[in-house]
Amino acid sequence: MLKVIKVRLYPSPEQQHQLACTFGAARWWWNYALNKSIEVYKETGKGLSRTALNKLLSPLKKAEETSWLSDCYSQILQVTTLNLVTAYKNFFAKRSGFPKFKAKRHKQSVQYPQNVKVGNGFITLPKIKSAIKAKIH
Repeated sequence: MLKVIKVRLYPSPEQQHQLACTFGAARWWWNYALNKSIEVYKETGKGLSRTALNKLLSPLKKAEETSWLSDCYSQILQVTTLNLVTAYKNFFAKRSGFPKFKAKRHKQSVQYPQNVKVGNGFITLPKIKSAIKAKIH
């Protein structure tokens, strides 16, 4: 059984910056992976698997121009890959439209699959320096 907790965060300005960087990294990775999948499909007629996409992450984190990806919690990027692969599966099963590129002006969200601690009106997220004040609904 999956457990979901809905919270309202009250981050400090520094935490807002860290969260914005996390949202940006996830959005950038989604767009990069979607573009790479489209390119590979045009060349070979086959898409990229979840494993193949996740293998692209390591070299990108080590590259100088995209080293900022390593500041983001790695599992967020892996879940983003999973979401993209699921979007492709839903498209090919005719349950939804083709996956779209993400834009900054739309709703920003990320998923933390584990290592999140909730309690006493605070939430602790991986790679965020201090606990964030939160109201649990």
